[in-house]
Amino acid sequence: MLKLNFPDFEFKLKNIDSKTFIFDFIRNKYYLLTPEEWVRQHILHFLISKKISKSHIAVERQLKVNNLIKRFDIVVFDRNGEPLILIECKSPSVKIDQSVFDQISIYNLKIKSKYLMISNGLDHLYFKIDQVNKTHIFVKDFPL
Repeated sequence: MLKLNFPDFEFKLKNIDSKTFIFDFIRNKYYLLTPEEWVRQHILHFLISKKISKSHIAVERQLKVNNLIKRFDIVVFDRNGEPLILIECKSPSVKIDQSVFDQISIYNLKIKSKYLMISNGLDHLYFKIDQVNKTHIFVKDFPL
């Protein structure tokens, strides 16, 4: 897999029927190693390296948006169980553009997170949500 713009982490990999699977320590299960899953697992390890507790992280859970069932990639919750960071993971081949920003913004209408993170593993964008003015403020570095 491609070297991503994250520190190096150790991953558990296994092969089944000529396919590679990666262990997700949050969901406690192996998942098919796709480019997007590669990014997601790097972000999960990155969050732990920032001293975020595993118990404050949710991965790939359903939410209903405009009567459609969607799945967010990662949400980090604060100590009170409130959404703190909504994270959208994309494959390294996916350019982070307005459509990705629109996608996470729509998800956040339901989740109401204080921060957003978008990453394709190579580029990472962070935003603070200004609930009063209904705007997004670009944040230079990881907000925690």
